[in-house]
Amino acid sequence: MPGSLVGVVLRRLRSEPVLRTLYRSKSDREVVARWCRSRLDAWEVPHQCETVDVGDARVHLTFAGSGPFRVLFVPGTNFNAASSLTLADSLARRWGVILVDLPGQPGLGSGERPRAAHREWYAVKLAEALAAVDAEPVVALGHSLGGAVLLACDSDRIAGRVLLAPAGIVPLHVDVRMMTSSLQWLLAPTLERTESMLDGFTAPGTAPPAAIARWLYLVASHCRSTLAPPPLPEETLRRRLGSPLIVAAGAHDRFLPPGRLGPMVREKLGTDLEVIDGAGHLAGDEQPEAVADLIGLLMDRIDAPAGHAT
Repeated sequence: MPGSLVGVVLRRLRSEPVLRTLYRSKSDREVVARWCRSRLDAWEVPHQCETVDVGDARVHLTFAGSGPFRVLFVPGTNFNAASSLTLADSLARRWGVILVDLPGQPGLGSGERPRAAHREWYAVKLAEALAAVDAEPVVALGHSLGGAVLLACDSDRIAGRVLLAPAGIVPLHVDVRMMTSSLQWLLAPTLERTESMLDGFTAPGTAPPAAIARWLYLVASHCRSTLAPPPLPEETLRRRLGSPLIVAAGAHDRFLPPGRLGPMVREKLGTDLEVIDGAGHLAGDEQPEAVADLIGLLMDRIDAPAGHAT
């Protein structure tokens, strides 16, 4: 092979993410898909599903609610539409909603993902999926990894962003207790260990949702989990300065404590952090109406005539 061609191949390999499957086997993939389909089939909110092929990936979209689709929800690591129905219920009562199963995360999208944290890959796939379904401009809600994906996504179909406990701004804080319970959940999963791990995800005195405990037990049993993504490059964050944006976190979020996240949100994104009382890292499940209110607030700002923003 000529040396110049070798160079081209090597540069391409370095620039393109190498994909690998998140599932332990084909049968594990089907167990996860069956759980998701069963949850969606039983969901009482009117909805329809569509799968969109975007190059080397497949994005699964669930359309719910009535009226124009004004809200897009991008879940966090290991979550998807079927595991986010508490929040989806609140959103779909107010607006038409598009729920995303990201490729490379457990759910109904494709199971391959980059070996390294590659938010830009997820962001490109999301933008391509929105273009493929010719989505109208939406207010996008992203939780955790979903927040980092939205920060990196340059789609002109996103009119504004609500970032809920977003990854990509500061590294997650994980103390020894949370690290220990997470390792036990990953290495020898049981439902009891999953529930113990989830104690750190919610506000004091709030029991972890039973459906999420069952789901994450399934994830640990059948999937290879990923670590939280590191902070995004400064130039990516600078692109969001001045754009319609709300950033929020639960008052009791132990992974992204408001006292630690807030100053960096102000410094890097130029906005103040909204704090949701009575919530931890799973604010969308603990306080879904408060999260929906933030979306409504951003919509009001976007829809307000110039010079009359609220």
